[in-house]
Amino acid sequence: MRILHLIKSLGLGGAENLLLATARHPSPGGHEYSFAYFLPWKDALAGPLEETGAAVTCFPARTAAGLLARVPAVARHLRREEIDLVHCHLPLAGVAGRLAGRLAGVPVVYTEHNLMQRYHPLTRRANLWTWGLQRHVMAVSAEVAAAIHQHAGHKVPVTAVTNGVPVDRLHRDPEARRRIRSELGIPADAPVVGQVAVFRTQKRLDHWLAAARLIRGRLPGCHFLLVGDGPMRQRVDEWADQADDELAGALHLPGLQPDAAAYLSAMDLLMISSRFEGLPLVLLEAMALELPVAATAVGGVPEAVADGETGRLVPAGDPAALAEAALAILTSPDSGRALGRAGRDRAAERFSTRRMLADLEALYDRVLSGDTEHEKTPKTRANTSPEERRDDGR
Repeated sequence: MRILHLIKSLGLGGAENLLLATARHPSPGGHEYSFAYFLPWKDALAGPLEETGAAVTCFPARTAAGLLARVPAVARHLRREEIDLVHCHLPLAGVAGRLAGRLAGVPVVYTEHNLMQRYHPLTRRANLWTWGLQRHVMAVSAEVAAAIHQHAGHKVPVTAVTNGVPVDRLHRDPEARRRIRSELGIPADAPVVGQVAVFRTQKRLDHWLAAARLIRGRLPGCHFLLVGDGPMRQRVDEWADQADDELAGALHLPGLQPDAAAYLSAMDLLMISSRFEGLPLVLLEAMALELPVAATAVGGVPEAVADGETGRLVPAGDPAALAEAALAILTSPDSGRALGRAGRDRAAERFSTRRMLADLEALYDRVLSGDTEHEKTPKTRANTSPEERRDDGR
């Protein structure tokens, strides 16, 4: 089969990095993958994708309306390249891909990477308006699947296919650890708590920094490494300035970095403070790198992290509990190493790129043969604030 992955941008987000992992891994079924996107200024992964030998196409657009105006061009591309199946990611690309697939007579599947109720209301309406134009939906966690059923019903079959990372290729890099710590002025033996994220409201980085202050108060030699950028960068800088007395010299903000694994290697603990999630790719990468995790129990996080076995989970919205969970790991290095080893074993068993691709390609085969069925998932109730609904209109 010739399969086109369609996404809004090729920046350094989790969904985008999943596409790169897909391109770098041999297709279990021998299928040919190509990639297309819309935002030309978010193209950090276009080059790495092309280096795998995959074709990458940009349909330049600057706004949501402009993106939808590119639907006829996408449809022509599908016909010209004889694409057998379009796999869309994130809602606006999903809308465009469904319409283009209908025009070109090409079946469409879609991966939902987040809780549907968290998107901007207009984005969610457009997503639902075109929902019936696709054959199958993949959800990155059981909670995401339940949210789909809650908001979109059961008209389109939904299957939970959890994210995967290239576990076999991910290993702690001692040289990267030494280099990054040296560049940032972090002592070689200092404990380092970190996170790699797009700076959005959902990540609750104000809570992350509040937990960091509490940890630093109990563990004065601890350093904090917050890697990333995004819409909340100015607010994060403001919060960091406010915390300067407690975190002076101990907080490091290196910005957006293309090699997340190198920065994870410089850490001793991944700390996630999110209010909601799908299934964070950085969490799975950290587990593959034997990095213990302290995280809020939201979205697909509890499906990946077994509390007390591969990390520690706390309720969202409680920085003090998050700090306590992190301190329990940091002050017991042997326990932390055991959690890390167990996390890698769990990632290899359940969250590898090989397993994800095998599951996806089995679904592609079923879609093209017409053999699909509705998946049963438990329904959940989720509360959404107006600020969170505005957070991510993808």
